[in-house]
Amino acid sequence: MTVFAQAHARLGLACLLVSITASGCQILPPSSAQTNREQRSPITAVDAAVVERQPLQEATRYTGTTEPFQSVSLRAQVEGQVLGLSVDVGDPVQSGQLLARLDDRLQSTAVVAAAAEVAARQSEVASQRAEVIAAMASVEQARLQLQQARSDAARLTRLFQAGAISAQEAETAQTAVLTAEQAVRTAQQQVQTRQQAVAAAERRVVAQQAIANQEQARRNFTQLIAPVTGLVLERSTEAGNLAREGDEILTIGDFSRIKVVLRVSELELANLRVGQSVQVRLDAFPKQTFTGQISRIAPVADRRTRLIPVEITMPNPDGRIGSGLLARVVLSSSAPDPIVVPEAALSTGETPTTSDRGTVFVVKKQGDRTTTEARSVRLGPRADGRVVIQSGLQAGETIVVRSASPLKAGQQVRLSILSTAGDQNG
Repeated sequence: MTVFAQAHARLGLACLLVSITASGCQILPPSSAQTNREQRSPITAVDAAVVERQPLQEATRYTGTTEPFQSVSLRAQVEGQVLGLSVDVGDPVQSGQLLARLDDRLQSTAVVAAAAEVAARQSEVASQRAEVIAAMASVEQARLQLQQARSDAARLTRLFQAGAISAQEAETAQTAVLTAEQAVRTAQQQVQTRQQAVAAAERRVVAQQAIANQEQARRNFTQLIAPVTGLVLERSTEAGNLAREGDEILTIGDFSRIKVVLRVSELELANLRVGQSVQVRLDAFPKQTFTGQISRIAPVADRRTRLIPVEITMPNPDGRIGSGLLARVVLSSSAPDPIVVPEAALSTGETPTTSDRGTVFVVKKQGDRTTTEARSVRLGPRADGRVVIQSGLQAGETIVVRSASPLKAGQQVRLSILSTAGDQNG
């Protein structure tokens, strides 16, 4: 090759290089160039979270003290010396168990005297009944005499009519009949009088028997019997002391169930009902949560504090829960929890403080791409930086809570490491 030919070749190569440089990277295929530009375009990082149902505000908490479901005070119903106490504070007792005895000598004497008086009254009744029988016999005798008088009067009347006797004799026979009839009426009246006397005597027996029963009951009062099954809460006297009528001897608590009395604000009353379940936590058992029910809502509020007593009852099958323990009760509404999202999840284009509508971005997974969908929602109450979603969003969907830059519908995003759901790698 000549020198001119070599120079011409060099010139052609230089022109080719200048052409390639001026045209950039057009030597690559168009599709590859587009892919490289997408790789250089950054994907927006977002914090995402799963939508859940939860209370907008924490449930109201109240404190109370555990009490036995029933507390019974055993008091002396008669005066007497305490002869024995078989139980002490904390001892378990069974219904019907004999717990204490009082001196019953005076009551025993009264019972004997009353029983003797009953026997005397019963004897009086027997005597009155015998008199009734005698009076009834007198009636029968008077009836026989009347029958005889009538027979004699009829016979003498026939004789008078035959002229065999005088009229005076016939009239005397008629008078005898009238006398016999009066004797029958008198005897019958005596029977009624005697029967009334028997009824009165029987009523006196009943009255005296009631007195005897009362004295027997007073004697039984000298034995103090447990009316319920439970534990002895208090022992107010000792053996040997004189117990007067009305003095407290023992106090028994029924711990088959536990009662907690709260005093709630009148503002909470509309959310409460008898039978509603509540959660109870006891400091004595910090790892356990107990379930109780509202058993009573007082109809009258305290005039000074305007608080309403509410009684909570919960089971105590193993008897572990005692009296006087601090109870923390959570009263929650019976309505289902709403869908709640952070206010930060609402689109910045909205004015959430004045509008009842808003927009959230729902995260959608399409193959290996994660994009957003703009969703219009209706807003409800707000509290503590959160807002209730009344419609437009379902529990379980994933939404964008926070974004590194403004979003638009269909935009590809990448979930940050702070996200609680979805593919965090985008």
